[in-house]
Amino acid sequence: MSKLKGLSGEKVVRILCNHFGFKISGRKGSHVRLSKETEQGKIGTVVPLHKSLKKGTLLGALKLARIDPKEFEKYV
Repeated sequence: MSKLKGLSGEKVVRILCNHFGFKISGRKGSHVRLSKETEQGKIGTVVPLHKSLKKGTLLGALKLARIDPKEFEKYV
């Protein structure tokens, strides 16, 4: 079973900020915007602060962030 299922939004934000260089760039309601500057330009994603994210929601956020799910899973 994948480690990605059932992670909280806060834990995902913490991993993206601490291990992948993202910074919180805004918040509206229960969603947090994250962004970082790279040589190719700005990369951003949105993570809902739910108690448990569905796997598809998390994979969508990782796709926007251009992060391989297997790489992300190392920090779970």
